[in-house]
Amino acid sequence: MTGREPGSRPLLNRRLAEFGTTIFAEMSALAARTGSINLGQGFPDTDGPDEVREAAVRALREGRGNQYPPGPGVPELRTAIADHQHRRYGLVHDPETEVLVTAGATEAIAASLLALVEPGDEVIALEPYYDSYAACIAMAGGTRVPVTLRPHDGTHRLDLDALRAAVTPRTRLILLNTPHNPTGTVLTRDELAAIADLAVERDLLVVTDEVYEHLVFEGEHMPLASFPGMRGRTVTISSAGKTFSFTGWKVGWVTATPELVSAVRSAKQFLTYVSAGPFQYAIAEALRLPDTYFDSFRADLQRKRDLLGDGLRAAGFEVYQPQGTYFITTDITPFGEKDAYAFCRALPELCGVVAIPNSVFYDDPDAGRSQVRFTFCKRDDVLTEATHRLRRLAS
Repeated sequence: MTGREPGSRPLLNRRLAEFGTTIFAEMSALAARTGSINLGQGFPDTDGPDEVREAAVRALREGRGNQYPPGPGVPELRTAIADHQHRRYGLVHDPETEVLVTAGATEAIAASLLALVEPGDEVIALEPYYDSYAACIAMAGGTRVPVTLRPHDGTHRLDLDALRAAVTPRTRLILLNTPHNPTGTVLTRDELAAIADLAVERDLLVVTDEVYEHLVFEGEHMPLASFPGMRGRTVTISSAGKTFSFTGWKVGWVTATPELVSAVRSAKQFLTYVSAGPFQYAIAEALRLPDTYFDSFRADLQRKRDLLGDGLRAAGFEVYQPQGTYFITTDITPFGEKDAYAFCRALPELCGVVAIPNSVFYDDPDAGRSQVRFTFCKRDDVLTEATHRLRRLAS
């Protein structure tokens, strides 16, 4: 080796020292090693619509997107995103200046936080939270301030008083996720209105992760940007992976005012610059599918939710009914267990199924210590076999 040896100094910088291999990679590797059914990581085991896949093939053959696409995204997709926001929610965006295509929602979140958060700024996030939130806040030099969703009447709810109390003079931004992963909570109109009022009152920015917008089973999805006073202070994020079951394409987007989009793009251009060229054309066509596609997609996932939920209850889990997403959170205390991580590590040997311990998504270790998440975006036969295996826990 040439150059100076690193010695005893840690190679990973302080900001990321608490983050190792993601729980999703760990549990997916465990599933592969043990031959277990993987109900941990949230990816479908079937592809999305044939016409969308063929649109990607057509773009490849026609040479569209095989070289660098435009930095903000191909015009066809930016226009389709703006049309989608207007058709579904009445939000009007200029596709030239108010839409930015990203490498999935994860990059959109990272770029938004890197662009909008100064070192020392506080960022409020609802816990349990998707693990990239914590890492992205850390990379931006921000301070994570969790507000915990608590179990209530069979689901998880936001304590608005706790949210208000979490805001300090150092608070810069609220990072919001609805429908919420991993709990499946869908924030109500009244909850969103209260968040909007708080953001306006305290002059806060809000970044909203809305990737499960088309997977709402109870309630309705309402973008925070549609509430009074929020159009100019909200960065709205979504993606194609969850809605069209092409998670590997990594096509996400940001919609916001020109000033906010310009700020996010300033960070995004030094991350991936551009990505997924041919797939962008395909997703432009996907967003224009008729409402019947979105309705049938949601109905199919709701049926799968009920299939897995019934099986989990029969196996002995306490089940928190998700209002959206494609995840079910459960509690393992009926089995006399309290440590979700240890339970998930043992589950493959016990019954050949892999799940995710929600405890890793909390700053407060006690809040989610006994909660385990399962995904139901799988084929019916896979879900049926998994519930059959899980019933071994009740014997």
